[in-house]
Amino acid sequence: MINQEPFEDYLVFLKIEKGLSINTVNSYKRDINQYIDYLNKNKIESFQVIDRYLILEYFSAQKELKKADNTIIRMFSSVRKFHQYLKQEGYTQDDPMQYVKTPKKADSLPKIVSMQQIDQLLQTPDTSKPLGIRDRAILEVMYATGLRITELIELTTNDIHLSMKLIQIVGKGNKERLIPIGEEGCKWLDYYMTQSREQLLKKSNQNTAVVFLNSRGMPLSRQGVWKNIKKIAQKAGLKKNITPHTLRHSFATHLLENGADLRIVQELLGHANVSTTQIYTHITKHRLKDVYTAYHPRA
Repeated sequence: MINQEPFEDYLVFLKIEKGLSINTVNSYKRDINQYIDYLNKNKIESFQVIDRYLILEYFSAQKELKKADNTIIRMFSSVRKFHQYLKQEGYTQDDPMQYVKTPKKADSLPKIVSMQQIDQLLQTPDTSKPLGIRDRAILEVMYATGLRITELIELTTNDIHLSMKLIQIVGKGNKERLIPIGEEGCKWLDYYMTQSREQLLKKSNQNTAVVFLNSRGMPLSRQGVWKNIKKIAQKAGLKKNITPHTLRHSFATHLLENGADLRIVQELLGHANVSTTQIYTHITKHRLKDVYTAYHPRA
């Protein structure tokens, strides 16, 4: 078995010295755990003996497992950074990733839904029940603000400023941003806070400032949000695979389609670089072509 100590030291380095979030550290941990499992299965007993050919064999095996291109690219980045750390800290003399090219990113556009489909989704939760009110509030907030799922579940009562129609977010890289929230979003968030959240909170012995709670009065998890949105989408009769990311992508695309400035959308999404936001301009071009083809008499 390969020595796990360098891996454990690396996780501490990511958390303490790099200051990465728990979710990001866990993502690296999962990727490198898979890598180490592969090394152990192939009886590799030291990081020192790994060469570029073994690396290529590993990623070839991932391809054979039918993993998505973007997943392999992420895993590639994780393994590359890990080997850089091993060399930097003297665990190895060479970096076997140095002469291995990063795979090209798959040219895929984010999945979005139409404004009509968003309306269908929003109207579906049963708002006669506390959990239905919560689900409606979650959908309204996500579509109104484009929050990442982690930002949504970490939202606290101190982050909400309904009188100013603003939500305060600390996103990736501990960057703070203020996001406006419209009338409908404010209405349903306020309704949830006053009518539903207190009922849910009573089911738990803990007092938490986290906004969105599960049926036991505890903070809602990422998996909980994913499952609820999938159930609501199925109930709404939407055949597309709707996820929290779908709502974020739709938020950005609909803003641009209605004339919003790209830099403003970048700020709202919390993107460090405008090039990340530019992918949404490609989506709007695709949609324009679809509309032209469908409705122009000489298309």
